[in-house]
Amino acid sequence: MKMIATGDSFIARRLPAENKNAIELKRLFEQSDVRFTNLEITTHHCEGYPSPFSGGTWAMADPGVLDDLQFYGFNLYNWATNHTMDYLYGGLLATERELNKRGLIHAGTGQTLTAASEPRYIETNKARVSLIGATSTFQSNWIAADGTPYVQGRPGVNPLRYKEINYVTKHQFQTLKSISEQTHLDADEELNRKEGFSTEQKEDEFSFAGKQFKVADRTYQKRVPLAEDMDRLVRSIKTANRQSDYVVVSLHSHEMNEVDKNQPADFFQEAARRCIDEGAHCIIGHGPHVVRGVEIYQGKPIFYSLGNFIFQNDSVEHLPRDFFTKYGLDPEASVADGYDARSDNGKKGLGVNPFVWESVIVQLDWEDEKVTKITFLPIELGFDQPRYKKGWPVLSEDNTVLERLQTLSKQFGTEITIEDNKGYIIL
Repeated sequence: MKMIATGDSFIARRLPAENKNAIELKRLFEQSDVRFTNLEITTHHCEGYPSPFSGGTWAMADPGVLDDLQFYGFNLYNWATNHTMDYLYGGLLATERELNKRGLIHAGTGQTLTAASEPRYIETNKARVSLIGATSTFQSNWIAADGTPYVQGRPGVNPLRYKEINYVTKHQFQTLKSISEQTHLDADEELNRKEGFSTEQKEDEFSFAGKQFKVADRTYQKRVPLAEDMDRLVRSIKTANRQSDYVVVSLHSHEMNEVDKNQPADFFQEAARRCIDEGAHCIIGHGPHVVRGVEIYQGKPIFYSLGNFIFQNDSVEHLPRDFFTKYGLDPEASVADGYDARSDNGKKGLGVNPFVWESVIVQLDWEDEKVTKITFLPIELGFDQPRYKKGWPVLSEDNTVLERLQTLSKQFGTEITIEDNKGYIIL
């Protein structure tokens, strides 16, 4: 069984007809049975109210972009991301209708938590493959929920939350307590404890500005996946394992290690390994818009981020008032004015980060339940082009991204061989 995997498809423009680069990729993808991408945009005609909070850009495109992704050949989609509910429930439900209208197989989001977390299956002549999707980056009210006999469920994403504890020295701990007491920063929490609505904290623990702190001999942060969400992921994996030949888990995560965007968060690494321990065959990460390292764990691949496949966040045609207000623009401002303000006229942001505009396509060869070969094909997305042209993938002859991936993967003990403009892991 052969599979193609890509990172984020933030597609906001229609694919030009007879595009030779798209045709070349389409022919490449046709050689694989399963073809995955991460759908990082809502597809509708302003059919939902804009959320007060977005994933950075209120991501909305003409539903026809789904036809363009089909042209490439994608037949498996995650859409649990930090943009899923940029247009709240109306945008989510409209996007789901458009996906279903085209018969596209998608996971990670649904009208209830059960629907959002369940495996979705694709039938091929070689194998039956399941996809489970989740995201760790979202607003708290985006979490899907199941109903009761009396109250209906809530649409949303399948969450992968984490518990965070910040360890500080005794001196730092006392400083935080002093600041809190003098500013009354945590007055609500203090009153809740006095009135019994919150439990008392241990002597070496303290809640400061909504974050948990604990005394230790050094300063560091530790994040672990929330047990409730991991248990749900594990149940889905165990179900999928009995109903399919291969289980693919897609995890969307912008969180990072300290301030290094190239490094996956600690809880993400723990969650990915646990998923494989419980029976997943492959973990596909995406979200930070740059590639991250690859780990071969128990003989199975964890792609901590495959970067971008299509990235057009400066081409969204309509944005809500919140976007313009954020950048201090008047009511007559256009989206072009907004993009100029956000990027300081092209001087900062994702548009000037070359790592955002180089990525890889991954080809996986499976024999029975084992991956035998992983091939990385470099692509570039038009870093030097104007923002209204940027974002379409083109096969690249530059090995720079392969060399970056090679370096980032060494920390996980993974060796990537580069030969003839391709990267290889042979298992």
